[in-house]
Amino acid sequence: MLLGAVLVLLLLGGAAPASAHAGLRGADPEDGSVLESAPRYVTLTFTESVGLLEDSFRVYSPENRRVSLGEPQHADGASDTARIDLPDGLAEGTYTVAWRVISADSHPASGAFSFSIGKPSPTAPAVPAEQVEHPVTKSLYDTGRHLAYIAAALLVGTAAFVALCRPPDPAPLRTPLLTGWWTLLTATVALLVLRAPYETGTAPATAFDASAFARTLTGRPGIALLTRLALLLLTAAVLLWLSRRPAPEPDRTPRAHLAAGAALSVGLALTWAAAEHASAGIQVPLAMTSSVLHLLAMACWLGGLTALLLTLRRTRTPPPVATVARFSRLAFASVTVLVVTGVYQSWRGLGSWAALTETSYGRTLTVKLVVTALLLAAAGLSRHWTARLAAAKAPVAVEERVPQLVGAAGAGPETKPGTGGPGNEEPETGKSRTEEPGSGEPEAGPGDRPRPPADEPDRHRRALRLSVLVEVAVGIVVLLVTSVLTGTLPARAEAAAAETAGTAPVAGLPGASTVTIPYDVGTPGGKGRVQITLDPGRVGENGVQAVVFGADGGLTIVPELRLSFTLAAKDIGPVDARLTDRGGYWATSDLNLPLEGTWTMKATVRVTELDQVSASRKVRIAR
Repeated sequence: MLLGAVLVLLLLGGAAPASAHAGLRGADPEDGSVLESAPRYVTLTFTESVGLLEDSFRVYSPENRRVSLGEPQHADGASDTARIDLPDGLAEGTYTVAWRVISADSHPASGAFSFSIGKPSPTAPAVPAEQVEHPVTKSLYDTGRHLAYIAAALLVGTAAFVALCRPPDPAPLRTPLLTGWWTLLTATVALLVLRAPYETGTAPATAFDASAFARTLTGRPGIALLTRLALLLLTAAVLLWLSRRPAPEPDRTPRAHLAAGAALSVGLALTWAAAEHASAGIQVPLAMTSSVLHLLAMACWLGGLTALLLTLRRTRTPPPVATVARFSRLAFASVTVLVVTGVYQSWRGLGSWAALTETSYGRTLTVKLVVTALLLAAAGLSRHWTARLAAAKAPVAVEERVPQLVGAAGAGPETKPGTGGPGNEEPETGKSRTEEPGSGEPEAGPGDRPRPPADEPDRHRRALRLSVLVEVAVGIVVLLVTSVLTGTLPARAEAAAAETAGTAPVAGLPGASTVTIPYDVGTPGGKGRVQITLDPGRVGENGVQAVVFGADGGLTIVPELRLSFTLAAKDIGPVDARLTDRGGYWATSDLNLPLEGTWTMKATVRVTELDQVSASRKVRIAR
């Protein structure tokens, strides 16, 4: 199972697409704008706080030469902004800005836009390719993140099972405890080393750049990873100290041990909450608390399942029913916490019901909900077999037939010598004897309650092992989907960025706005972008002008360009813009958008007779 999990991690790490986690809310100068004079600086505003790199900005002149820049900084101390000062004496023409920052949830985000000074250049400069993640670095980094989640669940869950469920023979659980600790330590070190190339989108070999590594140690993700390492070393010291002390009473775990374990577990969970989605967005204190509880409940349930499975399969004697029953109660409490915190985190990340199907975050969350439902079904089956096992192991009350003296009133036939005759009678007590199933006592009489077969507890235990094994397997899938979800832009942040991203006033057209939609048909030379101007970009009649740029950044002629608008919130559309070819650009003057709101603009570009592609972008239409 561990080998299979690692293979899945490598596949997920290599196949996952790059995604930005800090949405660009606005830019100054704005994309596509034409300025009368050169600006003093470029300022970007994001949907959450961002970290800056030495190379966060690259500015290219109209001749596609890189402009010399200083150090990037936050504008007016605001952590959700990025600013770079521009040199004096910038010439007339179109400039291109490429940017890359680190989101508050530790993931890089990048993009590019252009603005013009005086007037646009006769030929639009080529937009530089986005500084995306290096595939090997991203694969290794994502694999480390997935393994860290699994290891944390194994470490915390096994420790919680030993402390709270109190198995009589914890020796088989030393292996998963050490495996979880070593795996989490190795994954954390790997994440810390790979952090710098992951942020800059470079090859793993750049991890040995001393200056880049030093910058990593001062950033929020680096500090969180260093804190995790320190907590893991402290955990090792505590476990070593406990192993040298006399074993506690089997029915009681000292409060000091429980307090130390709880403090270390909360500290480890905080290293995730402080560097991922919970640390950015709305209601950060409540979100971080919810994230910590969610992670600990997941670890107690799924890690405890692994410990229970090993206890059922590897102990010399079957564990007492009390141990299984304690874990059943622990699992029920963990599921309750998971449901409450999961509902809150889903609401915080989604923002609307429509986002469940319309965004990557919502679709990934839907997959997690489906897999979690399967996990709950398997847990219900385990709980059923736990109850059956407890019932089968419970003492059975048997009515004892008391022999009577020969000749007594109502006595039966004379008893044989030595079987209850005079001198061999048992005293009449009027009470029942308690027998254990399969104890070898005589069979019950006609008035006795039936006893379960001697092998019934073994059958229930085998069924419980199988159901717990299914739970562990499905639980690994839940962990993998959860780690993918933490690497996906929340739908609420995506919607906030979409309201303003890509729209900018156009010089000479008061109130007009322009939107740029990139496209890629997947063939050589099949990349480009469509620049669409809406005039006035408000409710009612609008004019539309669309220009198509090819892979080289220059104007290109396409056989067909279709444009439609949909307002999903009001169930309106798609409204076809009915663009016509005006000889080099596409336009219409009678597009009617009847209501305000965030519309989805879908452009379909046919670059050849056989190749076409559709791409969408959100656009805000006001009154």
